[in-house]
This record gives sequence, structure tokens and C-alpha cells, in this order.
Amino acid sequence: MARVAARFARIEPRRTAAAFVEGLLSTVERKTCWSLAERAGLPDPQPMQRLLRTAVWEADAVRDDTRDLLLEHVGHADGVLIADETGFLKKGRSSVGVQRQYTGTAGRIENSQVAVFLAYASPLGRGLIDRRLYLPETTWCEQPDRRAGAGVPDDTTFATKPILARQMLTTAFDAGVPAGWVTADEVYGADPGLRADLETRGIGYVLAVGCDRRVRINHGRTAIRPDTLTDRIPTSAWQTSSCGPGAKGPRIYQWAWITTATHPGEHRWLLIRRNPHTEELAYYLCWSPRPVPLHTLIRVAGSRWNIEELFQTGKNEIGLDHYQVQTWTSWHRFITLAMLALALLTTMVPVPEPTTGPDLDRPVIAITVAETRRLLNALARNQPADPRQVLHWSLWRRTVQARARRSHYQRRLLRDG
Repeated sequence: MARVAARFARIEPRRTAAAFVEGLLSTVERKTCWSLAERAGLPDPQPMQRLLRTAVWEADAVRDDTRDLLLEHVGHADGVLIADETGFLKKGRSSVGVQRQYTGTAGRIENSQVAVFLAYASPLGRGLIDRRLYLPETTWCEQPDRRAGAGVPDDTTFATKPILARQMLTTAFDAGVPAGWVTADEVYGADPGLRADLETRGIGYVLAVGCDRRVRINHGRTAIRPDTLTDRIPTSAWQTSSCGPGAKGPRIYQWAWITTATHPGEHRWLLIRRNPHTEELAYYLCWSPRPVPLHTLIRVAGSRWNIEELFQTGKNEIGLDHYQVQTWTSWHRFITLAMLALALLTTMVPVPEPTTGPDLDRPVIAITVAETRRLLNALARNQPADPRQVLHWSLWRRTVQARARRSHYQRRLLRDG
């Protein structure tokens, strides 16, 4: 926490931030201001709430410190930047950015917030390094009263998810993040501006696209859907290869690539992935400032699963989605502190020895982030509870709940007359 201490103007929020992050790393079931304050031994949740609402500190500055701390441990010349969004299911309509929208978290349209994240992955580890809250255009950006109620800055305008990803990539590259590749799913692969930005910077990409996205072949003279090319690929052109380890073994697919360069000296390809069991196909637009072999493109394409696993780890281990805040500032502060907690765990995980494949003869697997958190709490952080503190918080909770119940009953009685 000394890495971010200078970002807080006063010692009180500095200490509260340390207790907040320690609580996120703890075994507390729900990481809300109430539960974190109780664990920290505070008499009430107000210091935690003040940290997220009104205390003087810059969340973006702490984000930068988090990124730099992470890169000191996992930065690598073969690093890959990964953009993707995740959903946070919420009730009501007051939380900033909330509306009924599709989220992969639920797999359907739900009342939720959606945020775009940028992750970094290398042979040494991975972590989240940036975040942007998606603000819907009609229901939020064009509603001044709603924006003001949630504390949305006046200069915040509508931005699509690919634009948010481009903003984060610009921030990362300007900060000197060591990465030669970017990968993302179809939402981002369909944006020509994102591809143009990366080519201008000389950064290679492997971006997923839909089967209806036309690509140019024959030196740019022919635009064709990628799914119509699949039947033309000879059987001998498909190569079976793993794009990385999965929870149940290596992720093995069949791969084919087609050169789509439209000018001499360009290095463009259409990469096609086929599931050997279901025959399901996926397509990627690829570009590199220099010639690369097929296995490099496969490695980058497989890197995208890292951010999915980071979302799962962040929500399960750190409480990335446990927040109960409504304003723009509070959301960014909670998420930033959660990213810091996740980065701290990553820096504690021993770097595994490099291998060419899964070491099935090893009697135990390498220490994971989840196991690191368990060890941290079991060996260093668990403290016996003070009975007086436990009873104090029981009384606090029941008092506040009684006050809320009276308020609800009075409101209903007045409404029903």
C-alpha cells in the first residue's frame, strides 16, 4: 500500500484505503462497505463510504500505480493486451449507467451496468490494468438530470465499447506498457478505427470478426464473407494446435490462415478456427508489422481467455461485483481498489517454471491466485474476533434495518392513504 500512499491527501483515507484493500483480500463473504468496516474494527461504515464518495484522492492515479506494480512483476516483451466487457447485475435505476441491456454475465437482457476492461497477459502472469464504465446514450448521456444525480462529469460524452477500448489502449501505450499484440472479440474487431489505431502504432492484432464481415482477397480486388471461404480450404491446410491450457486440458482446435494483404509488404491474414467436435467456426482479422508464423497468431488468439478468467477470479476472490454504490466517482474508486487487490495477489503468486506443455507427472499444481488468497488469510491475516465488536455490529445492523423498515412503512401508509 506504500505504492499508492502519496495519492491520498490525508492520513485518514490512506489508512481506510489500506483496510479496504485488506478487506477485499479477506474471507469476508460480501465485500460491501458495511462488512469491510466491521472487519476493520471501525464503529460504523462511514469511513469506508467516505473513502468512495468524498475523500480527496484520484482513482486514475491509483490505477496507474496498480498497472506499474503489476508490470514490474509480469511485464514481458511477448505481452498481449486484451479488451473485453463484463456486466454487473443491479436492481433499481439510480446506479450510474444501469439499464436493461444484454450482458454475458447473465447470458440475457437484465438490469445491469456494463464496463469495458483492459487486461495484460504475458508468460509471467496477468492482471487488469484499466477500466471504463459504459454509459448508454439515450437513457443516460441524453438525460442531464440523471447524469447530475449520479455525478457524471460534464465533459463525459457517449462512447461505444470499441471507443472505450481505444481510449484505454492509448493510455497503456503512452505509459510504455510492453506489449506487441492486442486481441479482443467481435465487438471490437468490427471497429475499423481500432484496427487503424493499432496499425499506426505498429502493434499487431488478432481481432475476432463475425462471419458476415467481408474481407478483401486477391490483392484487394474481391470482398467476400469469410464463411464462404471455409469450404475452399483443402483438408491439408488445416493444422491442429492448442491455443493455451484450459480448465480441463489444452484448448485444441483446427486452424487455417489465408493471406489477405492488399499491398506489397503488408502482413495481413484471415485466421479461421474450427472446433474439431462441433465444427463451430470463428474468424479473426490479423495484422502484424512483420511476418510471423501461424503459431504466433494462435497464441495471441488464445490469450483472450485470460480476461474471462480474470473477471471470474475478480468476482469470486476479490468481490469485483460486490459494490453497493450509485455514483460515477464511487464506482471508479471501488473498481480501482479491487483491481489493486487483484494485482497484489498476482504479485504474490510464484512464477511457474516455463514448460512446453502440461507437466502431468508433477504431484501438485502450481499455486494459483485463489490459493494465494487462502494462504494469505490462513497464515497472516486471520485474527480472533472481539466479542464486543461482533455484538456492536449486530446492534448497528439491526438499528439501521429498523429505521429503514419504519421509513418504508410510513411511505407506504402515506401513499395508500
